[in-house]
Amino acid sequence: MSETIHLTYIFDPLCGWCYGAAPAVETLMQQDDITVTAVPSGLFSGSGAFPMNAGFAAHAWEADQRIAKLTGQAFTEEYRRNLLESGAGNVDSGPATLALTAVHLTEPAREFEALKAIQSARYVDGRDNGDAAVIAAVLAELGLDAAAARLAAPDDELRAANRSRIEAAQAEMRRFGARGVPTLIVGSGADARVVNSSALYGSAKPLLDALRAA
Repeated sequence: MSETIHLTYIFDPLCGWCYGAAPAVETLMQQDDITVTAVPSGLFSGSGAFPMNAGFAAHAWEADQRIAKLTGQAFTEEYRRNLLESGAGNVDSGPATLALTAVHLTEPAREFEALKAIQSARYVDGRDNGDAAVIAAVLAELGLDAAAARLAAPDDELRAANRSRIEAAQAEMRRFGARGVPTLIVGSGADARVVNSSALYGSAKPLLDALRAA
């Protein structure tokens, strides 16, 4: 029997490149010989959050078109119009990150499903997933009522777990000198190494072959 391959996937729910990587990450998660631990980096949360502005909007849309060509992921006109061109709202992954930690505490097996729904709400439906009310609605639509309730009234346990997850992700990024997300780490301890993130765009087969051959 082959040895299990352990992967750590570091992401931010408002990162377009992470949205682009979602199909490949999901394929990795479906493999019997691979375990994937997904942890949020906090890139656009807390002090990393900022109001939407024209410069960021233009930069994001240009990157989004590259991501779409590489991965086939959809970035709709609703997203462009409602979130980039409106000039309203914040680039703030704090509510989405906290929501994912709430799912992690209540129904951990569904966390990646929740992440995909949060990403789809933004990039496909044009809903502001920097807004806590939108995030709560997404959780409710998935039937994640316990997580939605915890998000509505965050307690010390939820906040501490959220901080711990972000700190763990950031420590791993510092350890490997990773400058952004998505970051994919294979292995643990001294044998761990970063996988080139370009492997997460397009077909996952070359990545799977490389992981199994290592």
